[in-house]
Amino acid sequence: MATANAPESREPMVRIEGLRKSFGSLEVLRDINLDIMPGQVVTIIGASGSGKSTLLRCINLLETPDAGHVWFHGADLAAEHVDVNRLREKIGMVFQGFNLFNNMDVLDNCTLAPVTLKKMKKAEAEQVAMKHLESVGLADFAHANVSNLSGGQKQRVAIARALCMQPDLMLFDEPTSALDPEIVGEVLEVMRGLAADGMTMVVVTHEMAFAKTVSDRVVFMDKGVIAEEGTPAEIFGAPKHARTREFLARYLDD
Repeated sequence: MATANAPESREPMVRIEGLRKSFGSLEVLRDINLDIMPGQVVTIIGASGSGKSTLLRCINLLETPDAGHVWFHGADLAAEHVDVNRLREKIGMVFQGFNLFNNMDVLDNCTLAPVTLKKMKKAEAEQVAMKHLESVGLADFAHANVSNLSGGQKQRVAIARALCMQPDLMLFDEPTSALDPEIVGEVLEVMRGLAADGMTMVVVTHEMAFAKTVSDRVVFMDKGVIAEEGTPAEIFGAPKHARTREFLARYLDD
């Protein structure tokens, strides 16, 4: 677990200023400004196509912004002198589609990056991996073939794999949207545990109950801009923007 996650820190772990991104003639992100403080859980909600996943992917430069800045621990990721790969090692990412290596067992999936990127000894990497597999309830599956796992188990392996790099920040891109409804809960429970342990997290999600109960801040995106942001109580209890109210209507009715 990252030791830098001290909630009392006053400097943002991530600062985004004037971020813009287009794909051809389609402007996906327009002048995004956002601070993410250490220890915070920030959820990003909004309709499909509102720019949520693109914003998340710009934070670790899986997508290159057209304009603006993304600072991580005070370093501008777009600056020429910055070692993006070194900084990216401190940013864990969990994808909608798991992105596991099906030709490796669970343990090898978890140890590959620490051994190859951090030059960790295999025995040490396996010890770290087993700790994180234990934390997600999959220690008994360490030598299982990934292709034999359920969707929920694969996503929990993906979370453990990201944690093995000892990140300061975890990014989740709709981590439950590819899962059957009955196994969504097991993944959200792992994420709740990470939040309780103080992990800084940015989560793109359609799971409104998670956003409402686990977030420190909720960001509502609409057509490439941040239309509204605030605490869960503010966004779910008294949204100011008409589009936010419209999007949340069925949840507010509940």
